[in-house]
Amino acid sequence: MSVIGEVQKNNTEKFVVEAKEYKGKNFVDVRIYYLDKESDDWKPTKKGITLTKYTYEPLLKLITEAYQKIQ
Repeated sequence: MSVIGEVQKNNTEKFVVEAKEYKGKNFVDVRIYYLDKESDDWKPTKKGITLTKYTYEPLLKLITEAYQKIQ
């Protein structure tokens, strides 16, 4: 599908949020990408999380609650 957005973590890493489809199912993928120094391209790491529509909403609710507690 497509990249929804990116958030820079530091000079060599960033979070990438994507909407993906696999075997007819839709997912939200949040993954850390790193800057490959040899090719100067951004490449995905194994560090990340892939969410289904059933896990996305409960996790988003918990993240929102945690964010409110640290304000």
